[in-house]
Amino acid sequence: MICSAVLGRRLWVGGAGWMAAAAVLLGMASTPLAGQSEQGVPAGPEPVKTMAADADPTYDVVTIKPSDPNNDGHRGFQNRGRHLLALNETVNTMISFAYGVHAKQIVGGPAWFSTDHYVVDGVPDAPGEPNLTQFRSMIRKVLADRFGLKVHSEKRELSVYALTVAKGGPKLTKSLGNPNGPPDDYFSTSAYMKETNTTMGEYAKAMQYVLDRPVVDQTGLEGRWDFLLKWTPDESQFTAIGIRILPPTDNSNAPPGLFTAIQEQIGLKLEATRAMVDVIVIDKVERPSAN
Repeated sequence: MICSAVLGRRLWVGGAGWMAAAAVLLGMASTPLAGQSEQGVPAGPEPVKTMAADADPTYDVVTIKPSDPNNDGHRGFQNRGRHLLALNETVNTMISFAYGVHAKQIVGGPAWFSTDHYVVDGVPDAPGEPNLTQFRSMIRKVLADRFGLKVHSEKRELSVYALTVAKGGPKLTKSLGNPNGPPDDYFSTSAYMKETNTTMGEYAKAMQYVLDRPVVDQTGLEGRWDFLLKWTPDESQFTAIGIRILPPTDNSNAPPGLFTAIQEQIGLKLEATRAMVDVIVIDKVERPSAN
């Protein structure tokens, strides 16, 4: 899914596919005008064309610098024209994005890799705007080349949320989209999520960016689905992508909390449990090499 553009910028916040969000809700309340800059990075031109699906891009030129300690708190993985950025991200959150896992599925790193924030800015060596898989691959290469990252995968038992079918059955619509195509997500931190052509495994991955622990699909539902979910978030949610949630000013028409909304609106439920999941184990990581 192509995210909503804001003067040529797009924002990735992880999850099953492209997730669009209103800029002000993702901590981007001020948008630079054409030619202005934010964090020292030029604002880009109009969005570029989509990169070839079979391209395996890397950064042609990339700079990495510590974040300004006086920055305004804006974060994210985004593009501005041809520039692709990780803005004010830690190595921990970059690994989470690059490997598509919850931050709690990353173990063994030094203390600094969860506290030191960086701006990664560069231009890909292939024309066009990469899809989510391509951008993740680019970040993995930067982590290996410039941070000396070496990892391995293994299974460990962790606290998770199990996504299951609620009593009464699912309230989902079978998708008419391409069964081999990508999911189409519209996602906002106003707690509005529209899923199109989405598998339950992809949806579980998307939900773990909202919740404080990994989400495991145990629905048993095959195929791709369309559905809409609205809820009122609490302060524990969206922490995986560094968003501070403000309570609603009007509770009279507010939707229910997430756990209730999932059962009432889409016939699924989230249950706290423990399960064996894949984890990323850090074998080696260093502060970035010089530009």
